[in-house]
Amino acid sequence: MDKVTGRLTVYFEELFWIGVFEHIADGELSVCKVTFGAEPKDYEVYEFILKNYYHLQFSPTVATDVKESARNPKRVQREVRKQVQNTGIGTKSQRALKLKQEQLKTERKAVSRERREAERQKRFEMKQQKKKEKHRGR
Repeated sequence: MDKVTGRLTVYFEELFWIGVFEHIADGELSVCKVTFGAEPKDYEVYEFILKNYYHLQFSPTVATDVKESARNPKRVQREVRKQVQNTGIGTKSQRALKLKQEQLKTERKAVSRERREAERQKRFEMKQQKKKEKHRGR
C-alpha cells in the first residue's frame, strides 16, 4: 500500500497570505494555491480545510521522490524556520503551480483570440453592408 501525504504551507506574499496545498500520492506531487487575504487564524485554516479541501483544483501531477525517515523534532523545527525564511514553497511545488498557470494562460489566450476574431468578422460584415447600402443610393 502506498503512502499518501498532504502538506499545507501558509506564508505572506506581498499583500496577501497564501496557502499552498501539496498532495503526494504514488510518487506524484500535485499542488493547489489558495489566497486567504488577511492573516488566517489556526481555527480559520482548519475550518477552510474541512469545508473546501475536496473542492480545490490541484495542478497536474509532477513526479517526485518520497523520503521516509525518523524525524528529529529539533531538526524539523530548523527546517521549518529555513523554509519560512526562503519563500515558503519547494521548487517542485513552484513548478507544479507554474504548469497549472501556463495551462490556464493558454486557455485564456484561445478564448480571447476567438472573441477578437469574431469582433473583427462582425466589423467586416458591417462595413460590407454599409458599402452595399451606399452603392444602392440610400
